[in-house]
Formats: sequence, structure tokens, C-alpha cells
Amino acid sequence: MIDRTEVGRALRAAAANRAYSGPFPEHPTNGEETSYPYLANSSKGLPHDEVGEVDPRAYQALLRALATGRPEDFERIPLGVDSGGRKLLNPQGGLAFDLEGFDTHGLAIPPAPRMDGAENSAEMAELYWMALMRDVRFTDFDEAAIAAEAADDLSTFSDFRAPKEDGRVTPCTLFRGFTPGDLVGPYISQFLLRDVQFGTLGIPHRHDTVETGVNYMTHFDEWLAVQRGAPRGLRPGDRDTVNTRYLQTPRDMAHYTHFDVLYQPYLNACLILLGMGTSPAELQDVGNPYRISANQTGFTTFGTPHIVGLLAEVANRAIRTTEYQQFFVHRRQRPEEFGGRIEIQLSRDPGRYDGIIDSEILNTDVLKRTKEKFGSYLLPQAFPEGSPMSPAYHSGHACVAGTCVTVLKAWFNESYPIRNPVVPDEAGTALVPYNGPDKDRLTVGGELNKLAANIGNGRNMGGVHWRTDYREAFTLGEAIAIGILRDQKPTTNEDATFTVTRFDGTTITI
Repeated sequence: MIDRTEVGRALRAAAANRAYSGPFPEHPTNGEETSYPYLANSSKGLPHDEVGEVDPRAYQALLRALATGRPEDFERIPLGVDSGGRKLLNPQGGLAFDLEGFDTHGLAIPPAPRMDGAENSAEMAELYWMALMRDVRFTDFDEAAIAAEAADDLSTFSDFRAPKEDGRVTPCTLFRGFTPGDLVGPYISQFLLRDVQFGTLGIPHRHDTVETGVNYMTHFDEWLAVQRGAPRGLRPGDRDTVNTRYLQTPRDMAHYTHFDVLYQPYLNACLILLGMGTSPAELQDVGNPYRISANQTGFTTFGTPHIVGLLAEVANRAIRTTEYQQFFVHRRQRPEEFGGRIEIQLSRDPGRYDGIIDSEILNTDVLKRTKEKFGSYLLPQAFPEGSPMSPAYHSGHACVAGTCVTVLKAWFNESYPIRNPVVPDEAGTALVPYNGPDKDRLTVGGELNKLAANIGNGRNMGGVHWRTDYREAFTLGEAIAIGILRDQKPTTNEDATFTVTRFDGTTITI
């Protein structure tokens, strides 16, 4: 009989050694905080002057707390609204430790695009087009004139790193993700459409809705109040809980990500997968030992309690890493903050930011259309309060997507076909067959990748994140999940492996 004390202690020590075997990586930033002090970085919720620039003393208080890590210094950070305003979103979460997987400081992402660079301009243009197209059905993208206009405009940018066909953005690639499977089939993943069997509760994937055509923070006074932390939110009755429908527009996706519990879509996907196939073995990853066992099934190890608990577990670890990157490393401004800079530059104080804001965004047609429709160059927001009270880079939703989808791909057979795909009907109240030429090419792995992209882009469609916020978060979340799977594998008795196709298309086996 083994000595569990010795073995258990050795397992925990081995996990610690993997996490702390060497120095932490460098965490390079894009240098904006030095190039353009108090202007280029996120300062939402702090005191701001009349043109929306942060009080330097308040920003220094934030930096001081981040440098010392003392709880009392965090309490000294002044807010723009003294009482009843919004509070900073858990910056101390980035200082928490975990007992498995990578340390929250042990993974790095590349620097974010700079506001004086072409990539940032292209990403901002995409966000303006998303705002203009919030009420266009995804199933209409192929034929909608505005989708063609958006694709043509985005194709003119010199550094737009998004899916393209023959070097151009098209209505078929518009707002799509970059991972294997994203360009196959309908825009919305099947895991956001099919019914979920949650024990005895059958749940259609129909959601409450918000009114079409309603956007926020398009007036400068309202924008400035929100930057100072003024409390805003949907009012009672703004959510229509009677006339529910399936997700079919960018506004629907934004609304979904406004209120979802962070690992909710992946739990739902897991429950859908557990109910698919003619036998459980068909859907299990080839490394699951119970796929071929003659007399056992998995339960607390390699069974349903294991996978559903793991999804919540990795999601929280992803958010801790997100808080570290957002507050302690990059402090990238939110798109709504950059929209304010554009409004100042083009309308309220012309030339104030000459040489600071890249010219590609200032000269784009989408800004002219936004001004004509909304009366300002501010980025229209889907939520009254705009973004959360934290910096932008990277996206917490997308990091959770990266971790949870990686776990699901490790657990289930990625190559299993998704048969009889569906899309919402014109009213969004029923599902109808998808009959596109690629209807027979949908797979579990592809639709899980697409699910992650839908959630990442859903935040962008609300106006609260950038494309790189979710693109880099996927890779980081994937690494978090792999680290946790590596630590969990030795804790089980079974002879098992996990095999995952990464977001870049390569495969890893644990």
C-alpha cells in the first residue's frame, strides 16, 4: 500500500515546482503610459477634467497602490464620484495566488496596439461598424448593403488582422474569429442555439431582449459622467422577458455577454455534448480511460462531476490572471475612452491630439457615418454604463472562453460531426435548418472554437473590448487550462491522457 502522505505531498510539491521552476516572464507594455502620460491608458472611474483627461494625482495614486500592493493604498485611490458611484473592479484580484496551474504572474501576452498605430485604428473602425450594425441579423450579412460597406471599408486599413478572403474582408468573414472552424457554417455556434438539458430542466436557448436601435454615451456630457464613474444601468423594464428569441444580431450577442455568468456558455455546451451521440464513448476524447472500460464509468474522475466542476475552476483562475494583466501590466484604455479622444480631436478641440491618434482612424468613412447618425464621434455603447471598471487588455470574457473551451476540447472528441445544424428563423423565435454548402463540415472542435469567438466578439459588439483583447486572451486562457490539466493528470489513478487542438491548429497531448 502506498504512503498517501508521501505521495500526496510529492504531487503538491511537483505542481509547485512546475509553476515556480524559473523566473517569471517579462511583461512588456506598449510604452503608451510613458509616451502620452495620463492620456493613453485606462482611467475610468477616476476624477477627470472637462475634456475627459484624468487628474494626474488620482492616476498616480492608482499606480502607487499597484506598486505597493498594500490594501490600504488601494483604499486611498480617489474616485470621480465620491458616493454612490461605480467602484474599481477588483484590482487586488491580480495579487491572489493559486495552488495549481501557472501563477497569475507566470504567463505573458504581447504588448497591446498603440493609439498612434495602424492596428489600433483598424480595430477601432471595426468597433464603429459593429455599433452601426447592431441590429442586422447575422443570417443577412451576405446580402445587407451595410455589411458590404463595412467589409470594403475595413479592407482599406493597412494593418487589420482579421479573417480575409484573397486579402480582403468580405461579408462572409466580417466580425468572424480567427481559429479553426470560425469560418465554417453559421455565424452563431450551435452551442448557443441548441436546447440544454439541465437535469430535469429543459432549457431552450431563447433569451430576453433589449430594444433595437437604443445606444448609449453618444453625447459628450453623458460620456464624461460615465468616465468619472457615474452610476448607470438598464432600468426596470428595459429587458423584455416575455418576447424572448434566439441570438441573431450583434445586439443580442452583446446583451448575452452583458449578463452571462462567465462559464455559463461552456457549461451549457458541456451539457449539450453530454446529450449528443448514440453512445457516450462516441463523444469522449480518445484518452478518456472509461471510453473503452468494460466494467466502469467515470464519475468524480473523468466523469460529469469532474468536467462541470473543472469549468468553474478554470474560469476563476482565468479572471485572476486577467485582473493582473489589466491593472498591473497594460492598463489599455477601453474603446469608449478612445472614442472620447477622437471626439475631442475632431470636434471639440481640433488638433489637440495631433501626432498622437493615428490618422487612419481619423480619415475613415465609418466616423462620418457615426457622426451623421448619432451627432458625435463617440463610440456608441450597447450598455448604459459602458465598459466594466477595469482596463481593457486582455478580455476577461475571452480568457475564460480560452480556458473553458480548451478543457472541453480535452474532454470531448473534437472531430465528432455536428449534424443537422440550425439557425434562427427571421423572427428569431424558432430554429430552422441551416442549408449552406458547408452544412456537413461542422465539428465539435470547430463549433467550440466558434463559441469562444462568439463570446469574445460579443463583448466587442457591446463596444467594451478590442479585437486583440480577445485574440490574445484566447492564447493565454489556453495556456492556463493546459497548466491546470497538467497538474490534475497526476492526481488521478487512471491511465489517461488529454489531447487538445490548440487555437493555432497544432495539437498537444497531456
